[in-house]
Amino acid sequence: MATQYEAGNYDVIVVGSGHAGVEAAYAAAKTGAKTLMLTINLELIAFMPCNPSVGGPAKGIVVREIDALGGLMGRVIDKTYIQMRMLNTAKGPAVRALRAQADKQLYQREMKRLLEEEENLQIRQAMVEELIIEDGVVKGVLTQVGAIYRAEAVVLTTGTFLRGEIIIGDLKYSSGPNNQQPSIRLADNLKELGFDLVRFKTGTPPRVNSRTIDYSKTEIQPGDDEPRAFSFETTEHITDQLPCWLTYTSEETHDIINANLHLSPMFSGMIKGTGPRYCPSIEDKITRFADKPRHQIFLEPEGRDTQEVYVQGFSTSLPEHVQRKMVASIPGLENAEIMRAGYAIEYDAIVPTQLWPTLETKAISGLYTAGQLNGTSGYEEAAGQGLMAGMNAGLKVQGKEEVILSRSDAYIGVLIDDLVTKGTNEPYRLLTSRAEYRLLLRHDNADLRLTDVGYKVGLISDERYAKFTKKRAQIESEIERLRSIIVKPNETTQEVVRSVGGAELKDGIRASDFVKRTEMTYDLVASLIEPTAEALNEDVREQVEIQLKYEGYIQKALQQADRLKKMEDKKIPDNIDYDAIGSLATEALQKLKQVRPLTIAQASRIAGVNPADISILLVYIEQGKIARVSGE
Repeated sequence: MATQYEAGNYDVIVVGSGHAGVEAAYAAAKTGAKTLMLTINLELIAFMPCNPSVGGPAKGIVVREIDALGGLMGRVIDKTYIQMRMLNTAKGPAVRALRAQADKQLYQREMKRLLEEEENLQIRQAMVEELIIEDGVVKGVLTQVGAIYRAEAVVLTTGTFLRGEIIIGDLKYSSGPNNQQPSIRLADNLKELGFDLVRFKTGTPPRVNSRTIDYSKTEIQPGDDEPRAFSFETTEHITDQLPCWLTYTSEETHDIINANLHLSPMFSGMIKGTGPRYCPSIEDKITRFADKPRHQIFLEPEGRDTQEVYVQGFSTSLPEHVQRKMVASIPGLENAEIMRAGYAIEYDAIVPTQLWPTLETKAISGLYTAGQLNGTSGYEEAAGQGLMAGMNAGLKVQGKEEVILSRSDAYIGVLIDDLVTKGTNEPYRLLTSRAEYRLLLRHDNADLRLTDVGYKVGLISDERYAKFTKKRAQIESEIERLRSIIVKPNETTQEVVRSVGGAELKDGIRASDFVKRTEMTYDLVASLIEPTAEALNEDVREQVEIQLKYEGYIQKALQQADRLKKMEDKKIPDNIDYDAIGSLATEALQKLKQVRPLTIAQASRIAGVNPADISILLVYIEQGKIARVSGE
């Protein structure tokens, strides 16, 4: 064992530098906490071991929320993408989402640069092996070389490194992602401290050499011509985008996989961990959807200065010699050279019901966890958790109130509430269907929902906040102006209406109601009335149109959210003794004692707690029995 020595004192220590770790370290530092980030390898900061992309349905909105709160992911991807696309543009604003293909190496370098420039943050290469705990309170960490770093809060963001094992066919070896050093001793230490851990699995497809692909047999997938951005601060856009390409599996692909299923570690029993349902391996897809003659395969470049191409939709852990045959059976990849074989990775994750909604562990004060360690999949889910855990760790050590986002505030709120209240028995992926208030949680309004929060805790600068408050005031002012103006049915108006296939006006109409017409836009209506005192930018105009067009639906969603808030305001006292509530169902009693919900609303979302149990709990609290029981 290495000789131990005192290596330094900090407010917050972040263990890990993946997508959760970088956001956690940055957020903690921005709150004013002296922060240290420890990583196994400095070259792994913001590393993308799987698909080098950011965003997509629900996930893209999370990136916007991270940016609205003052985090890094949106800013970094806007500077380093090779392609950007808005998804679901033909659908309503609640399901639109941005997705970008990243230049993997540029993304890492830009993230590392921003972290290194942060005054309150130090970065060190070290393997953390133990947590230092005294009387149920975290006091620091111990590294492999004996360095003791002390802090009042520690954020664990270990990703898939905890007892990581890579599996390819019948080969299984101890490793983190991409053949990096795994973290073994820390996993053992968490078990020794009494944490419940589960074994999860994820995987990745082969990467092939772009020079060996016949793109003439594939379909080009270009980026959007219209400039897009994740960050509300971005003003300059990348114009020289690279295309992705679409191809499909073939009947031969399916025959090869079916003939070699006995060699798949998924089917042989070698893989013990539970994999992500919404990102299955190709062998899983072939067996589960045997009736489908082919599956989509996207060929996605990993960067501008590399020939590596990510074979999206082709995740596999079959032996490498089988992978070679599988790849060659895909149109366009007949002669493709595999540069990296696909693999599965198993790792330890913490059962997330052991966390408070702040992401602090219930068992150890000052210890927070975030990212794939909490049972999630995806860079965006990890980054959102990391931001909240780092922010709350920084606030806690300074004696300030921590932040909990509700389900009607943000997708990040939905994500964390699902984890800490319901738990997960597989790698959790955020979906739009998980959000009850998705009409409120849109791509376009993330700043209106969350910038105030980011500014209050110190992550948003005064300059940015001033621009935001101006934008908000312009939106509110223009909506009120449109409510006060009557558009008359003169010839100019009727000509505009006819040009877009609408029914002519019979009487005057409020400009605000005119915008609500399906065929009308804000810009069309604005062209028929007096111009504003100053020109409104596109973001303001878009927001005015969406808020007016969907006003009725938004109001209904807000009313539902208000009802939820009333339940969230009904706090459950810390000293409640669930065993003293005699009428609770046995399952409800067990779950309430395990999760220890903070509010009635959270209690109502626990699986196994039914409405009758909630009614009993409400009566018990309102009768004031808690004080009498605890005082006996």
